[in-house]
Amino acid sequence: MSIAVIAGLGNPGLKYRNTRHNVGFELVDALAERYKLGWKAEAKFEALTALGTQADGRKLLLVKPQTYMNASGRALGAILRYRKLGAESLLVCYDDLTLDFGRVKLSLNGSAGGHNGIADLLQQVGPGFARFRIGIGAKPEKSMDLADYVLSRFSKDEQETLAGQLPRYLDSVQLVVDKGIEPAMNIINQRTATEHERNNHQ
Repeated sequence: MSIAVIAGLGNPGLKYRNTRHNVGFELVDALAERYKLGWKAEAKFEALTALGTQADGRKLLLVKPQTYMNASGRALGAILRYRKLGAESLLVCYDDLTLDFGRVKLSLNGSAGGHNGIADLLQQVGPGFARFRIGIGAKPEKSMDLADYVLSRFSKDEQETLAGQLPRYLDSVQLVVDKGIEPAMNIINQRTATEHERNNHQ
């Protein structure tokens, strides 16, 4: 089945803007801008949504769950059930600290890898959804609290790097929509994984 829903994971509110955990939100915000779509609050789904039509006539729904990261599955599960869609029609964009900063990877399976938003999705929606993972890099110090790290803000240099990479991320997501998961995976994932990523692969 082709992708019908693209969700960005994050936490709502100004407090969390530009934090590592919110790169999924930032990506779908940029997608909405590219497609010239406006966001609509849907209380019944606890989400912001933006509905667009692709060049081939297919409907594509962008979603930002407003449930906070750890309950992302609640909003997305409700949307999929309402639209009578399976997990395979969903692409989820989110931060991944097992990937080097700025790198992206498209995957279909695997564990939550310590990501609470994905853990909730696996529980509420089940496996089978596609994952567009955006590297935020590992914690600078092993002793650092994980929550403190993912809720920290990007440095100015990091923000500039991400802004420079954003068009490539958007093109990669469009590739998934246009070509499907497997063909897109072959192109997006062709770069060799680093040693750190191999050691942390989930």
